[in-house]
Amino acid sequence: MDMFCFQCQETAKGTGCTRKGVCGKETDVANMQDLLIYVCKGISVYSTRARELGIENSTVNKFIIDSLFMTITNANFDKEDFIKKVREGFKVREEIKEQYLNAAGDPVQNLPDCATWKAEEVPDFEQKANSSEVGVLATDNEDKRSLRELLTYGIKGIAAYTEHAFNLGYENKKIDDFIQKGLVATIDESLSIDDLVGLVMECGKFGVEAMSLLDKANTETYGHPEISKVNIGVRNNPGILISGHDLKDMEELLEQTRDTGVDVYTHGEMLPANYYPAFKKYPHFVGNYGNSWWKQNEEFEKFNGPILMTTNCIIPPRDSYKERVFTTGTVGYPGMVHIPDRKKGQSKDFSQIIEMAKKCPPPVEIEKGELIGGFAHNQVIALADKVIDAVKSGAIKRFFVMAGCDGRMKSRNYYTEFAKQLPKDTVILTAGCAKYRYNKLDLGEIGGIPRVLDAGQCNDSYSLAVIALKLKEVLGLSDINELPISYNIAWYEQKAVIVLLALLYLGVKNIHLGPTLPAFLSPNVTNVLVEKFNIGGIGDVDEDLKMFLG
Repeated sequence: MDMFCFQCQETAKGTGCTRKGVCGKETDVANMQDLLIYVCKGISVYSTRARELGIENSTVNKFIIDSLFMTITNANFDKEDFIKKVREGFKVREEIKEQYLNAAGDPVQNLPDCATWKAEEVPDFEQKANSSEVGVLATDNEDKRSLRELLTYGIKGIAAYTEHAFNLGYENKKIDDFIQKGLVATIDESLSIDDLVGLVMECGKFGVEAMSLLDKANTETYGHPEISKVNIGVRNNPGILISGHDLKDMEELLEQTRDTGVDVYTHGEMLPANYYPAFKKYPHFVGNYGNSWWKQNEEFEKFNGPILMTTNCIIPPRDSYKERVFTTGTVGYPGMVHIPDRKKGQSKDFSQIIEMAKKCPPPVEIEKGELIGGFAHNQVIALADKVIDAVKSGAIKRFFVMAGCDGRMKSRNYYTEFAKQLPKDTVILTAGCAKYRYNKLDLGEIGGIPRVLDAGQCNDSYSLAVIALKLKEVLGLSDINELPISYNIAWYEQKAVIVLLALLYLGVKNIHLGPTLPAFLSPNVTNVLVEKFNIGGIGDVDEDLKMFLG
């Protein structure tokens, strides 16, 4: 076994990748990711104790968030980036250690290895990364391992959303506190199974807070998403394709391409940028090109111009277009040009991308038409009377939350067929790239309400929760589970994990998760989730429809 990773839905054989990641990451990268998480746990040992003495270290908070985000599936494939980050981690750890010791006065006793280990040479890094102390399998007990990893992956999702908010100037120190407390909990042998279950539920609480923070950051900066028709065709100008999730990068790219003759297109999870009022003022912002992340090889080749990856999901590229892909933020891939982080008070410099674009032919058109979206909570609540009337009259019998992630597996065709076969008196509520399985189907509308309501990116699943809570209030129900809403969610990576935990924290039951249940859930932990929340998987479309529709 050269590595072990089971954090994504496509993990090998549904149990774990041991030779090379299905995502494409090499074993040395996987092990360096584990080592970085190990160092983060050591830093958190000091930061949580320092916080008890009133010490809040912003350098620690930012380092932990960045490091966690780097290790999310399909974010960074560059071993050198992780080596640099581990070295940086040693410096951060020494800084917070010194602050703590100066305040406490006494040396720390019984420190775990992750708080003391340090090395200078890369072979020593590799040896440590391959040791039994580092990584998933460092925990022997299967149920504790399952809960520790569930907590870790939820924290990774929180970190991703928190970083986007931070880039827009929004922070919540309580979230940083929980993230670091949670990391320390994963090495605390005194915690029982019940303690870990409690922390996982608390993780859901902070998932809600993180998504709320990002929602506030996005809407106060760029306005509330509006119902919008999004062009999916092309023009004759050269173009830049921007993918990922980071709206600050989107803003700066649009501003720097103004009056250059270069058009800008969104891709994948950046599609919802088309719904924000602040971005509609740019006449060179054309629309969306392509589909979800896993079709990059085909679609990036045809785009012809440069591509900017702002976050996950990047996949190992073909040589035919690799030189046109640029990374930024936490994203990295060997051989690709990385756009450095912005300096305080300045924008990132995208001039290299723009100059390349000017020399490229226009994109090859791969489809025509329009998509409609922008149904975030503010917009849906504005239509509340219309929606409630449709529910009360029976025109809308049921809503189906089909948020989450897309992926490569053929079994994900299930979601397309499920959407096609839903009765015409049902409405799909969606967010995340899972929508690409059905958002281009002609499913019609109900009294002017489209049957697919797209709230936005995966983090905008928060909007779906707000909508559900508003419907509960307006309909005078005492329990969110009394609503005519069913949950049939697709997952792929760790941001979907925190969305699930957030829904559980809000009391939502009867969630069905697919196309497979997570490999990191042990049988006993799965049983707890089934007994407490009635979580289930998916099966045959016809049988599942009968089950959902009673």
